[in-house]
Amino acid sequence: MQNINSTTSSLEVAPESWLDYACDSHLHIFDGRFSQTARYDALIPNATVNDYRKIQPLIGTSRAVIVQAKRYGTDNACLLDALRQLGESARGIAVVAPSISATELRQLNTQGIRGLRFSVWNDADTVMNLDLLEEMAERIADLDWHVQLHMTADQIVHSAALLHRLPCPIVFDHIMRLPPEQGLQHAAWPVVKELLNNGRCWVKLSGAYLNSHIGEPDYPEVSATVATLIRTAPGRLVWGSDWPHVTEISAGRPIATVQLRRLLRRWAPSPQLLRRVLVDNPERLYGFSPHAA
Repeated sequence: MQNINSTTSSLEVAPESWLDYACDSHLHIFDGRFSQTARYDALIPNATVNDYRKIQPLIGTSRAVIVQAKRYGTDNACLLDALRQLGESARGIAVVAPSISATELRQLNTQGIRGLRFSVWNDADTVMNLDLLEEMAERIADLDWHVQLHMTADQIVHSAALLHRLPCPIVFDHIMRLPPEQGLQHAAWPVVKELLNNGRCWVKLSGAYLNSHIGEPDYPEVSATVATLIRTAPGRLVWGSDWPHVTEISAGRPIATVQLRRLLRRWAPSPQLLRRVLVDNPERLYGFSPHAA
């Protein structure tokens, strides 16, 4: 099994002061102190806040967005504990039951939650399905939250009308899960491009291994997609490590987190682009305090 702190070496970080505010916008925390859904028991070892803190200096980030793991269903206790440990440097994306009250949603907001995740790409383990999406989007719109969608490219196409009428912003996980053999030729891209052009959505540059047959270190199919995304909407992109790389651990494929961060350097080669993706954009999306100029 992969060491969850697997790296090849630490990242050589440029001296720009804004890097002190760089954000890893997608990771998961797994802590054995918290109860979990039994079917996920054997998937991965603990990946705690303390484990993640060892990763942060290696990838040159200080802020973090923790995404509720399917292992915990709609029980956000592990997520909220991680947010307490990390304080103002962290935000969270929750998964909730549709019965949650408005008071409970407001309480989650005070605890650092900034959105709800719908991971619907795999019917076998979906927790919040698309039938709930519009209702929940309406309920969180006044909180200035967003819905974070882990969908297949085909699901994006089939849900296009729904996506366009949602009353809150949308964040597409993992570079839209475009099939490697099609990339931006897939019909999902015009849907997302229109949402980007209308200021309705964001895309996470994360999970490159979910979108590539060729794989590391260059993920060429993904890199071609990201190049177009950066030309199209540089102000609507955030980067995430997807640590501890659950899908790859489950498949026995070790992933070096530092290599993924190096990949971003190739995707956003200028300091200006890198700053937008790592600092400016996450501040806008997740409500971090503005960094010093």
